[in-house]
Amino acid sequence: MIRRQDRPATVSADKQGLQAPPAIEVAGLTRVFRVQGRRNADVTALNGVDLALPAGSFTALVGASGCGKSTLLQCIAGLDIPTAGTVQLLGTRTSSLRPRPAARFRARHVGFVFQDDNLVTSLSARDNVALPGRLRRRPLSRTAVDDALERVGLSEQARHLPHQMSGGERQRVAIARVLASRPDIVFADEPTAALDVAAAATVLDWLAELAGGPGAVPGAVPASAGSSSPVQQPATVLMVTHDAAAAARAQHVLVMDAGHLVASLPGGDPAAISAAVLSARGAGGSR
Repeated sequence: MIRRQDRPATVSADKQGLQAPPAIEVAGLTRVFRVQGRRNADVTALNGVDLALPAGSFTALVGASGCGKSTLLQCIAGLDIPTAGTVQLLGTRTSSLRPRPAARFRARHVGFVFQDDNLVTSLSARDNVALPGRLRRRPLSRTAVDDALERVGLSEQARHLPHQMSGGERQRVAIARVLASRPDIVFADEPTAALDVAAAATVLDWLAELAGGPGAVPGAVPASAGSSSPVQQPATVLMVTHDAAAAARAQHVLVMDAGHLVASLPGGDPAAISAAVLSARGAGGSR
């Protein structure tokens, strides 16, 4: 059942008796863009958004084009500055940090996967995967980097520069970068938009794995049977997508319209998600 959002959008972590504290908390988030050269032409992309997502959850953010979903992700991630409101990540009010501490926080705790792979063009695939460790001043081991490249099927392209790889291969490098660095929070903005069906499904598999796997309990630590490596805390994944099938891979789906979160529903059913997006049109503007 689709739930209309009359209160802050909150993804519950109360499963099997486990309570996970919010990894992402947003209160009153507003973003107004000023249109240059025109009077009274401000555009409100976000209008007082409240949101709480528990650690280890995989949430998809959907809505019609221009509804504000990418702006919301960018403001939460610290890539854009909200006009009003607060953002708290992992208990730190990141919206109050100055640029340098904010950059250090992102380098230490946050990973990104975008439609544009965002690779450094002068670095090889291996060096792009290793980059987060360098930014954190905690270099990743060569083994961790090479294992991540192997998992995404790019061992033979480890020395290739981005221009020597296809779009799908570059996106896999971006995924390997996240797999190797294991950030606490992963922001993904249309990560499958430029990929074919098979490649998109694989990317979604990896995002689900980062959050502990499909159906995983938010905040729970996955078992590492057969592995001598330390157990990793699942990441909190927030993904923006226009694709209902991609959104269905998430545990939870939030629907936006006109800068508001207007509905929520569980993942798993692309048809229900498509219907929710259609029924949400105009709901945000009527507030």
